[in-house]
Amino acid sequence: MNRETGIQSVSRAMSILLLFTHDTPRLGITEISKALGLPKPTVHALARTLVKWGMLEQEPNTKKYRLGIKVYELGIALTGSLEINQKGAGLAYQLSNQTGLVSRIAIWGLDSALITVNIEPRTHIFFIHQIGPRVTAYCSALGKVLLAFLDSKDLNSYLERVSFKAFTVNTITEKKQLLEELDEIRRRGYSTDREENLLGMACIGAPIFGWGGRLEGAVSVSGDPKDIYGKFETLLHQLLKTGKEISQVMGYFPETLGMPS
Repeated sequence: MNRETGIQSVSRAMSILLLFTHDTPRLGITEISKALGLPKPTVHALARTLVKWGMLEQEPNTKKYRLGIKVYELGIALTGSLEINQKGAGLAYQLSNQTGLVSRIAIWGLDSALITVNIEPRTHIFFIHQIGPRVTAYCSALGKVLLAFLDSKDLNSYLERVSFKAFTVNTITEKKQLLEELDEIRRRGYSTDREENLLGMACIGAPIFGWGGRLEGAVSVSGDPKDIYGKFETLLHQLLKTGKEISQVMGYFPETLGMPS
């Protein structure tokens, strides 16, 4: 196998793995072939190799493929190695216990907020290290606060690619409206999700910064809108305090940079 052929095989194998999502957890050879425009024999050979390495598993009854245990192991290894998780999970755990709400930490990646810590009230801390789903950026508190503090070049690049979809009647579906809200988020230092991604779920998000003022991620609390907005000021204070504390352990001290805290 020459170098070009090897690179092509790796690329095709990665393309197969990326077809599996929360909404499409199982795929057959025909479905993969159509999605990637590859011949069935090629897809079959690649799938067999991925099964051999534990990246895919084949269901004996349906003969369809699903992600293998090795993908889960790699996710666990990644989650445990993330500095923001190592330094922020304990503080997010405290936030969940204090508020009685779900607390999450997310990082920016592939045009969305990737939840790396997901804590429900009274959940034992040893069970919080799990990669969660990606959250659409323009209609979630975590995503919007990340967008607000992204580098302008990265934000503009995102805005060129994004296609707006209404998840609820409250979802932002226009670029101008989103930009106006991002300006407001920068001004006040936090974001909100007023049932924009899911009806019956509200959220408040705050940024997490690191050394030199670099955006590292975001932290949030979420729950029933009545719980969120019934005690909004108290929750906001607790959230911003947690965001500041995580930022500090990540090496962010704005006073040394001549920036407002």
